[in-house]
Amino acid sequence: MLAKRIVAALDIKNGRVVKGVNFENIRDAGDPVELAKRYEDEGVDEIVFLDISATNENREILIGLAKKIAGEINIPFTVGGGLSSTDLMTEMIRQGADKVFVNTAAVEDPQIIKKASKKIGASNLVIAIDAKRKEDDWKIYTHGGNKKRGLNAVEWAKKVERLGAGEILLTSMDRDGTKDGFDIPLLKKVSSAVDIPVIASGGAGSAEDFYEVFNETEVSAALAASIFHYKECSISDLKSDLDKRGINVRN
Repeated sequence: MLAKRIVAALDIKNGRVVKGVNFENIRDAGDPVELAKRYEDEGVDEIVFLDISATNENREILIGLAKKIAGEINIPFTVGGGLSSTDLMTEMIRQGADKVFVNTAAVEDPQIIKKASKKIGASNLVIAIDAKRKEDDWKIYTHGGNKKRGLNAVEWAKKVERLGAGEILLTSMDRDGTKDGFDIPLLKKVSSAVDIPVIASGGAGSAEDFYEVFNETEVSAALAASIFHYKECSISDLKSDLDKRGINVRN
């Protein structure tokens, strides 16, 4: 069995790392370069860098900042936000990102997934899915969680896999920033419906939450932001705890 990955998220706005709750009430969390280097030192497996306002402000991602961060760390690094063309995705890979992720552009033109997969390789292409519960269903949102779409999250996950996505970054908008634990029902449904890796995002509040998501779903990785940014949970202690409880994690 492949080792489970621990991922740190860096949400960027105006050159700073920020964090909110349910995609709202954004507050400053620090310098992105300093945080990226700290997380690498603490043993995180990967870092996800998202320019959270790029799509809504109709501009391209902060390529300079992404390049700077990529030049400072040696662990896998994924970049997203405002990547609306395969040329931009290719440029991000050229500038040092290991992978890129796309949400809005993929929903608005699903064929971009197929084109990007062929151009940069499926293993370098992550599709981000932001989902919110509606009764017994989950609907996806784009534009930084501001625009509701009529797509079912599970069906969309299956489609992006068919089109060539190599991985899914699945965020529960209901749990985002709440520290109430990952959305197990959502993650269980999606991770069991596809064969590509799924990164769990939204709700991490403790080591117990990571144990639960790895133990009860088929996700390949779990992501956190707040508890790492504000030093509420040490990455090294988290990995040690998971290892002691029988979860195979990377050393």
